[in-house]
Amino acid sequence: MEQNTLPVLWSLHIGVIIVNIIHNTSDYHPKVLRFLNVAFDGTGDCLIAGDHQGNIYVFDLHGNRFNLVQRTAQACTALAFNLRRKSEFLVALADYSIKCFDTVTKELVSWMRGHESSVFSISVHASGKYAITTSSDTAQLWDLDTFQRKRKLNIRQSVGIQKVFFLPLSNTILSCFKDNSIFAWECDTLFCKYQLPAPPESSSILYKVFAVTRDGRILAAGGKSNHLHLWCLEARQLFRIIQMPTKVRAIRHLEFLPDSFDAGSNQVLGVLSQDGIMRFINIQTCKLLFEIGSLDEGISSSAISPHGRYIASIMENGSLNIYSVQALTQEINKPPPPLVKVIEDLPKNKLSSSDLKMKVTSGRVQQPAKSRESKMQTRILKQDLTGDFESKKNELPDGLNKKRLQILLKGYGEYPTKYRMFIWRSLLQLPENHTAFSTLIDKGTHVAFLNLQKKYPIKSRKLLRVLQRTLSALAHWSVIFSDTPYLPLLAFPFVKLFQNNQLICFEVIATLIINWCQHWFEYFPNPPINILSMIENVLAFHDKELLQHFIDHDITSQLYAWPLLETVFSEVLTREEWLKLFDNIFSNHPSFLLMTVVAYNICSRTPLLSCNLKDDFEFFFHHRNNLDINVVIRQVYHLMETTPTDIHPDSMLNVFVALTKGQYPVFNQYPKFIVDYQTQERERIRNDELDYLRERQTVEDMQAKVDQQRVEDEAWYQKQELLRKAEETRREMLLQEEEKMIQQRQRLAAVKRELKVKEMHLQDAARRRFLKLQQDQQEMELRRLDDEIGRKNLTENQEAVAKEMRADADAYRRKVDLEEHMFHKLIEAGETQSQKTQKVIKENLAKAEQACLNTDWQIQSLHKQKCDDLQRNKCYQEVAKLLRENRRKEIEIINAMVEEEAKKWKEAEGKEFRLRSAKKASALSDASRKWFLKQEINAAVEHAENPCHKEEPRFQNEQDSSCLPRTSQLNDSSEMDPSTQISLNRRAVEWDTTGQNLIKKVRNLRQRLTARARHRCQTPHLLAA
Repeated sequence: MEQNTLPVLWSLHIGVIIVNIIHNTSDYHPKVLRFLNVAFDGTGDCLIAGDHQGNIYVFDLHGNRFNLVQRTAQACTALAFNLRRKSEFLVALADYSIKCFDTVTKELVSWMRGHESSVFSISVHASGKYAITTSSDTAQLWDLDTFQRKRKLNIRQSVGIQKVFFLPLSNTILSCFKDNSIFAWECDTLFCKYQLPAPPESSSILYKVFAVTRDGRILAAGGKSNHLHLWCLEARQLFRIIQMPTKVRAIRHLEFLPDSFDAGSNQVLGVLSQDGIMRFINIQTCKLLFEIGSLDEGISSSAISPHGRYIASIMENGSLNIYSVQALTQEINKPPPPLVKVIEDLPKNKLSSSDLKMKVTSGRVQQPAKSRESKMQTRILKQDLTGDFESKKNELPDGLNKKRLQILLKGYGEYPTKYRMFIWRSLLQLPENHTAFSTLIDKGTHVAFLNLQKKYPIKSRKLLRVLQRTLSALAHWSVIFSDTPYLPLLAFPFVKLFQNNQLICFEVIATLIINWCQHWFEYFPNPPINILSMIENVLAFHDKELLQHFIDHDITSQLYAWPLLETVFSEVLTREEWLKLFDNIFSNHPSFLLMTVVAYNICSRTPLLSCNLKDDFEFFFHHRNNLDINVVIRQVYHLMETTPTDIHPDSMLNVFVALTKGQYPVFNQYPKFIVDYQTQERERIRNDELDYLRERQTVEDMQAKVDQQRVEDEAWYQKQELLRKAEETRREMLLQEEEKMIQQRQRLAAVKRELKVKEMHLQDAARRRFLKLQQDQQEMELRRLDDEIGRKNLTENQEAVAKEMRADADAYRRKVDLEEHMFHKLIEAGETQSQKTQKVIKENLAKAEQACLNTDWQIQSLHKQKCDDLQRNKCYQEVAKLLRENRRKEIEIINAMVEEEAKKWKEAEGKEFRLRSAKKASALSDASRKWFLKQEINAAVEHAENPCHKEEPRFQNEQDSSCLPRTSQLNDSSEMDPSTQISLNRRAVEWDTTGQNLIKKVRNLRQRLTARARHRCQTPHLLAA
């Protein structure tokens, strides 16, 4: 990192670049860390910059220092430094969050989240109360007092956001979208104030970048085109389209350059194009004013300070350049430098002032940083400057004349800053041997300077690297420089000054050593006693009192002269003073440097005479003092003129000799045997150190192996212990699992038993449901049969009433009553027999079950039997209900017959004779039927008394008995009328058939009921089994 706080001059000020900041790692092979974003604070004298590793630095341009304020460990995507609290700044990070840090306490103030993509813009309100953060999909308004989100701008996915920002010094928010729509919103209410119209189709471009003047009246917009659109926000219309040069194909950044005297209506606009060059144009005159950056060193982004003094640009190589706007504008607005005027006024000048002016304009004024063009001009001017011998003697490269430069130097005291480096190169006649210098550089870093950073801890990695390369090249050029302890102090000011051109730096130092450091190495490794003696002789001649004061306090020339020489006055002078001094040193004889030491002591005689301690003298000659350098320089010229020839250093020092062209001269002005001896000793010591290091490395390797083996053994024992503990743990786990398994098996067996019991209960319930279903089906069948019997009886009765019994209704009613009475007796007898049979069966079943089952099953069986009894009773009730229903239907039939009888009563009177004969026949039939019913009743009684008795003889008797009435009926019918006898015979046969069928059905019904009862009695026994 470029750090410009060294005690010497070292704020780099070449051209318009104030400082070039390169961020490197501190490794042996440093790596460049690229800056990504930069932002100025409200004062414009301080800026923050973040690199791609998340390091945030604060640069104080006024105090010439920097400070690392935060390490975020991730790249920053946007920065802002305009908060109400001046020490706080906002940084957007790669994880889509925004953090607020304090530059003084270096602490995190707040952490804001809410974005789902990278934040590329942060705009802060002029009051510092609000901030807008913009990403590609949304923009969010934050309250910087509470760090809470107030509003969020949601858009359709098809329409992206280009930028959302506050207008300066207003309460308006401007939102710009990718479809070129631009809206203005009120900050407090978020009410849409207006929308700018669409740009004309003839010059329609997709806006990418925007800039607004400080007064918020003009909006500049650009994109992938060389056209710029200028909008008037007050009139809300496009008022100008500016076409950039054809080299500009796309615009990457726009920013107005503030001016203290334009009241916010900025006229200069900075346009950064795709070629990395930022061009500044006047939007009114449409003229190109100046530009920064180049094709070799392009700019990726830029920021301008609020007061318009500085431009901070992040270069494409990751470095940070800070430009002076004043220097940029001076090159355009200021008249030519005084150099031209002085040359014009010189008398006896063979080169006219107009010729010199044309040369400077074409060769140096427009392109001061390029030396090749100046060399071309040199060839032309040398052809013109063919004068007398004196002019040839004072002639310098690049068309300059040493005598004229000395006159100019005496008149102004220094060379112009803009042309100083050019004049130095001409005065020193640098050959610029690129090949020879490359050969020295290719030899690499010299072993003597491998650990240079330990002895000279320079913060700037670039400066340290350039110093190391320059010293290594000097050491490769001459062996003595590898052993010269003060060489870094001697070379450092020139390295700092020429760090961007290492070839010029090397040749300037080499020329300085050859000419101004003559006889310095004759007493090596001691200080140059001969040179110090010259200085002491001159001091003794001009100020004996001061020299006597030095002698009285045991202060030698090694203390009051040598520190000034070995540091070439860089410790005691400021940058401007040092440059002014070396303007005079390089323009005069090499003895001028020694006279400067004497003059510095003489001009400082008052504070020196007041010093009595050696430490005070040492401090004085190693620190800056309150001394006017112009007085020192005038004193040097006075000493150069008034010093006697016998003690004057110029009689002992050679004149200036430039470096040779092509190859550098051999430098051997030192005691070779001492240097060789020291080199041999150093090589021996180095070999001993290498042997020691190898042995120590071997011991360390052995110790490392022993330690590793011990660690491995400990790890093996620990692993065995862990395995043993793990085995014990697993055994305990297995025992626990076995216990759990036994418990689970027990629970499983219990569950199985419960499931089996439930299954038996379910099977029992299923059987009961099935039996109930069968019983219901049988009952339904019985009901159906009863219904059929009823329907048949009804049909038969209706037919008998309709056809046969119209005349004998009364007799039929009595007969029916008698038959019903007999039939009910028969049914009652059958029921009594069934009850007795069921009782016997129940008793037999109870006895059998009592013998087969235990007490528990007996209780269950009895319970089931009770349930069966209830069901049986229910069935009996249903049968009785059916019988009652049948009786009701018979009553209805009888009622119908009574009605029919009333109707046919008249007919019965007419057929009285027939009735009488029918009565006789009916009497015979009744007698036979009574006899038959008595037989049936007797048979039922016998069956009840002995149910196992066979019934075939009874059926035979029934047939015999049934024949008796018929016989008697036939015998009786012979006495009747023939027609009446036929009718009576037919009716008797039909009645007999109907009666027999009815008796058979009743008998079958009784048998089915008996079988059903038996089955019901046997079912509990089967279930129990």
